[in-house]
Amino acid sequence: MSIIGAVAVVALVGSGVYLWVGGHLNPLFASADGGCSEPQELVVVADPTIAPALAEIATDFDAASGDCVATEITAQDSADTAAVFASGNAAADAWVPESSVWLDRMNATATSLGQTAPEVEVRDGIASSPVVFAAAATKATELASEPVSWTRVLGGALPTILPDPEASAASLAGLYALRGHSSPDDPRQFAGAMIALGKSIPASTTAALGALGASDAPTIVITSEAQVAAYNDEEQSEPLVAAYPTDGTVALDYPFLALPEAASSKQTATPEPEAEGVKTRVELLADFEAAIRDDTEALTAAGFRAPDGSGTLDLAGISAEAPAAEAVLDGAAQLEILRAWGVLTLRSRMLAVIDVSGSMEEPAENGLRRIDIFQQAAVGAMQKFSGEVELGVWVFSTARNGELDYEDLAPIAPLADTAHTQQIAGIIQSLPERLGGATGLYDSTLAAVKRVRESYDPEKVNSVLLITDGRNEDENGIALDALLAELKKMDDPAKPVPVIMIGFGPDTDLAAMQQIAQVTKGAAYSASKPEDLGIVLVDALSQRTCRPNCG
Repeated sequence: MSIIGAVAVVALVGSGVYLWVGGHLNPLFASADGGCSEPQELVVVADPTIAPALAEIATDFDAASGDCVATEITAQDSADTAAVFASGNAAADAWVPESSVWLDRMNATATSLGQTAPEVEVRDGIASSPVVFAAAATKATELASEPVSWTRVLGGALPTILPDPEASAASLAGLYALRGHSSPDDPRQFAGAMIALGKSIPASTTAALGALGASDAPTIVITSEAQVAAYNDEEQSEPLVAAYPTDGTVALDYPFLALPEAASSKQTATPEPEAEGVKTRVELLADFEAAIRDDTEALTAAGFRAPDGSGTLDLAGISAEAPAAEAVLDGAAQLEILRAWGVLTLRSRMLAVIDVSGSMEEPAENGLRRIDIFQQAAVGAMQKFSGEVELGVWVFSTARNGELDYEDLAPIAPLADTAHTQQIAGIIQSLPERLGGATGLYDSTLAAVKRVRESYDPEKVNSVLLITDGRNEDENGIALDALLAELKKMDDPAKPVPVIMIGFGPDTDLAAMQQIAQVTKGAAYSASKPEDLGIVLVDALSQRTCRPNCG
């Protein structure tokens, strides 16, 4: 039958009633006519990187389904979802995080909160995306002049921006790959790389990608292939290209996680007799999962590879063929890296107390003076610190400032203040001119702890970093036993001020340093060679949460 402007034919197909509209069968009318009075709702929480593609699939799924279903795709950062679910608020039927590591994070967080983690049925990934180095298209040729690799990132030879791994699975997986290329015999190498990467943490992955065009030197962002595709899809003024690490990479697995308890709790009452054919929420969720796996076109168009890493993409800035990538990552190892990252990037408020006694003039094994070696280590350390670190500088030796053994040269202030940073750099350069006197170790230590306590900032790690090449030589100052008693009296677990002591050279009193460190819950380190100072400093920073019982 023909009707001007539209064609409508009622047909019986199986047991359902369909309305032929505009040249195709529309099952929504059929489901309503078949006894489905209101749609069943499915709620799927998905990482923002894949949520738009899933929303497109959901629209087609709802339209094509005869089960009267309304599928809601809620975009939420995987880290946030992990935290929400861990607290017992798993109000969804399924969750698609960008990586299985967020399931491990959810379970670990639930345990720490004394909660029972929600029951989750882990199903295979629905897509994958390799971790890549994003670069500005205009810098691509210059960047390709040397191999782009994790090894170069590890050594600091390739300027790199790392979005916060606390919020980005691509960043965390990137750190996992980076650790795999570090020396197993020298854990400081990886720790040092993390300190350098944590010096400036961008507000978000989008902010990091947007900063690439403004960089003078070729710079990369550790991210995923899909995030590069999504960024370019927004028609940016400076498009990006994905550079693939020449020494291999890893991939995000996008698992499909069903929450049976949530689905069961939302299940409607027993259907009325006229609605006996209506599916349960669990069945509908299985159907939606199948629809996702069948609709490879939507995921490919969004820049995703197949779950096994295969697939060909036709997107600007992206390689057509997939790189070889390790998709099964060690979740426990990633959480261990995340904990280490949290320690290394803790924002510090530190008073550096530097020995300028006459013995610092003596030569080290390599022919340089001890003070020269310290200058080199100090400059390297300054380059690793974030602008959010607050640093002050004292120098000490006997009768340095009248009757005092210590001299305040720079207040504790943020290194983000250019003038303050330049002031400290000037102090470091002037140290050889300040040498003289004996080692007034104990009085200087006590005064430094008092100074940090006077202006304590509970939002930061407050500490004293004392560097010396000798032992206490101030006979008129406080004795070791009295110093330890004073430090113990001042100790406040709610406001800890650990003293980190670094001694170098053959004359250091390591036993006394260890006692001071123990009573303040700090640490004492001995650099057998002065040139090891930089390495020891990485240890001092990386072991902050295990003191005083670091292995």
